[in-house]
Amino acid sequence: MAQIGAPEVKNGVTLIIDGKLYVVLWFMNVKPGKGAAILKTRLKDLRTGNVLERNFNTNEKFEQAQIDKIAVQYSYSDNGTYYFMDQATYEMYEISDAVLGDQKYYLIDGMELKLNFYQGEVLDVVLPDKVELIITETSPAVSGAPSTSTKDATCETGLRIRVPQFVEQGEKVIVSTIDGTYQGRA
Repeated sequence: MAQIGAPEVKNGVTLIIDGKLYVVLWFMNVKPGKGAAILKTRLKDLRTGNVLERNFNTNEKFEQAQIDKIAVQYSYSDNGTYYFMDQATYEMYEISDAVLGDQKYYLIDGMELKLNFYQGEVLDVVLPDKVELIITETSPAVSGAPSTSTKDATCETGLRIRVPQFVEQGEKVIVSTIDGTYQGRA
């Protein structure tokens, strides 16, 4: 395993801390008026999804984890298990509903994406920043409503979002996978 120092810590770097696998979501080097500089971080546990904030001394060394990314195609789901096919070897990978969490609402049959692996263990799915989804259920536009008002809508994957009044059932919309917000018509 590669060792890196605090100055080399960046967003997206995967570290092993206290035997757990974390990805750095945010970091900042802080030099207080007195005392030694510290590295403030926000870390996400790649196995549980828990996010924590932790401070480190800037002279600390970290073990960097080697994460492999494999191109896959989403195939189907069955009883809370999601199946992905490796596009090079045609090998199938299974991911449980618990591991996917809300990411499952952005999966469309045939979608190409990547899986993150650590020593043969599937950690998570790398989604594109935006996906196109079809609105399967929404109420009709309210006559005379302000142009900035929104309404509830349900997408083909079961994702519930807020959309502008003019969006109709059956329309394809662009949704952010980062925060689940409507981004526009497709």
